[in-house]
Amino acid sequence: MLNLENLRARVRGGGFKPFKLHLSDGRELPVNHPELIIILRNLVVVATDEGVSFSIDPLRIVAISEAGIPVAAGA
Repeated sequence: MLNLENLRARVRGGGFKPFKLHLSDGRELPVNHPELIIILRNLVVVATDEGVSFSIDPLRIVAISEAGIPVAAGA
């Protein structure tokens, strides 16, 4: 399971860099700006630049990668 505190630190920390959340169903959700993600105890909400939002159970997040860099299989 993803450590939500690590995810929060990535979003709140200085020098934000866009990243992707990789989900257990194979989807990848880009997070292009820190204002496009909300991290709660049992829910992560990601909005796209187009205004579409996704509600995600944190248990479904299997990896995080830098935007533009593919994640290794099994990561």
